[in-house]
Amino acid sequence: MLTSDLIRPQLRLQGKNISIAMVNQQDPERQKTASEVIDLFRSHLGRSQEVWEQSLNAYIGARIDYIFVRGLAKVLVDNANFTPVQATYAPTVVRETMFAYGPVFPDSDMLHPVSRDSVLESVAQNLQLAREDVETLLFADRHASYLLTETGPSWTPTMLLARYNLELARGVLYWASHLTIEIADNYKDIWKFIKLFKLMFIAQPLSSGGYRIELDGPISPFVGATLRYGRQMAAFLPALFLCEHWSMHAEVYPPQGRGAMNYQMDHTSNLQSHFKRSGEFDSRLEADFAAEFAAKIGERRGKWRLLRESDLLVLGDTVMVPDFVMVDNRDERRRILVELVGFWHPDYLRRKIEKVRAANCSHLLLLVYKGLNVTEEDFQGVASEVLFFPNKPVLKDVMATVEEMALRIYGPAST
Repeated sequence: MLTSDLIRPQLRLQGKNISIAMVNQQDPERQKTASEVIDLFRSHLGRSQEVWEQSLNAYIGARIDYIFVRGLAKVLVDNANFTPVQATYAPTVVRETMFAYGPVFPDSDMLHPVSRDSVLESVAQNLQLAREDVETLLFADRHASYLLTETGPSWTPTMLLARYNLELARGVLYWASHLTIEIADNYKDIWKFIKLFKLMFIAQPLSSGGYRIELDGPISPFVGATLRYGRQMAAFLPALFLCEHWSMHAEVYPPQGRGAMNYQMDHTSNLQSHFKRSGEFDSRLEADFAAEFAAKIGERRGKWRLLRESDLLVLGDTVMVPDFVMVDNRDERRRILVELVGFWHPDYLRRKIEKVRAANCSHLLLLVYKGLNVTEEDFQGVASEVLFFPNKPVLKDVMATVEEMALRIYGPAST
């Protein structure tokens, strides 16, 4: 991500609102600069980070758009790989051998009998290395000496400018104290990234559908490590772009010192996420169940339709996203959540049962594989319905159970 010194000059304050000045991705001059920076970076494949930075400084020279150029360079470096020099001896060993000779001087004379060149030659002989290799390895564990081994994605000027704009949008959140998002889809990915970046949340359902999620920001009084948490907040932002419909509002305290300001975005933004969206199904069992439902029942022939991960169960500091939701076409208030339990790992089973108990959800149907190391006793006392299956769920039995649950919970369907 961009450093704050590359963000601050682009902040725009108007009244109580804050925004970020992004670049026009189609501007010919911006495209030309992006292309030149990409070519310059690629030309340094196999060379050290120090050499790259020197070349970048030479390219920038007296340019007045140096903030922009350094921002592009930061994006490239963050997505590339610089690796230590591979050698027979670690740099620490080379230094210890070198420093054992004591002080050395550029040239030897009566008062300074030991020259640097003579010590380099001696160390090279002792370690059976070329003298040039000794000099290279002496401080090869500094990041400046790391070699560029991978230049990252196949960047185009448009791609690089789009990613630069994304990083600018992220950077505003470095100074956020509170973040509110509203989402109506792709809950699984959103919570995956909330968990990944260790964000604290409070989630509430919306009457119009979807959820409002409150995230504590980096300047929150409840969070001590503000800088680290701020970067986590900003790192999370691209996850929102994986949703079809979303909105975001943040309370930001910009470094210019104007107090709390509003930072807003929604799904009409043209920013695109570089995060990968999860596959439609997590397992073959889920995919087969959905395919069988579509083939034998389907939305047109059946009373029920099957939705994928469209509801959420909030369980304190975590959530449960059921695999499917059965929605009654006759009365959409009649909804049965369906969770397939077919994974054998003990930790998975333990966490799953804990979540089911915590959910205390009477309209949740668990379809449990009999081959797992669980029995009906493990589910005693849970509010949810449990249906065991030997090889795969029998759709006829599943639908009969869904009808029984809907009648018990919601009463007869409206006609």
